[in-house]
Amino acid sequence: MFTEQEISALLTVQKLIRNNKDKSLQESLGNLIVKVKAILKQDQKDMTEKLENRVIVFSDKKSEGTNHLIAIQPAILQCSLLKIKYYSKHSDIVTERIVEPLSIYFTKENWILIAWCHLRNDLREFRIDRILELTRLLQTFKDRDFIFEDYLKKLSEK
Repeated sequence: MFTEQEISALLTVQKLIRNNKDKSLQESLGNLIVKVKAILKQDQKDMTEKLENRVIVFSDKKSEGTNHLIAIQPAILQCSLLKIKYYSKHSDIVTERIVEPLSIYFTKENWILIAWCHLRNDLREFRIDRILELTRLLQTFKDRDFIFEDYLKKLSEK
């Protein structure tokens, strides 16, 4: 069974994720919590309801959400190519790209996809909230053994 601390952690994470821009993550976590609640004893269910009503997370950030995070994660694991339509705010244009998803990270209220971009033939970062369309392709790519820490180190050397 779950401990009180584990249930508290899961519910707190759900509150934090509700402020996240990616709706697919919110939905998947919500489905998980429904399943967890279904197997709890009555006293744990009561504690869960009380905690849900008393843990509050405020966020000043209001923006459009995405539904791409849950689709990107298995593409990273299975080395599946993604076709994306991406809006570049800097140049105010939309481009269509084939990318090899390598990693994702969260910073400053945004999810970022690090991918090998076939259009630019280089590593690129894509804000997931600027991906207008995303299609997982049947083609796969050879795993590049991407290591996030090495990537950060190279960025700091530039």
